Amino acid sequence: MKAKYDFSKGKRGAVLPSSGKKVRITIRIDRDIIDWFRSKVEEQGGGNYQTMLNDALRIYMERQEKPLEEVLRRVVREELQATQ
Repeated sequence: MKAKYDFSKGKRGAVLPSSGKKVRITIRIDRDIIDWFRSKVEEQGGGNYQTMLNDALRIYMERQEKPLEEVLRRVVREELQATQ
């Protein structure tokens, strides 16, 4: 190795720029939640727990935007199937 390196033209930040769709944030999440997502990734044989967490949040978000009529129809169907 060299005794001295020249970092005068170095830049801070990620080596690869983000896609623009994602935003880097700092967030505090309970350890048991992170552990659960990590264990699910291991069960699947690999992947990224952050992507899985993002997907879970997106599914939750999309379900919140469904019209009330659609939700009611789903609930009625489920209840009718449960009684048969």
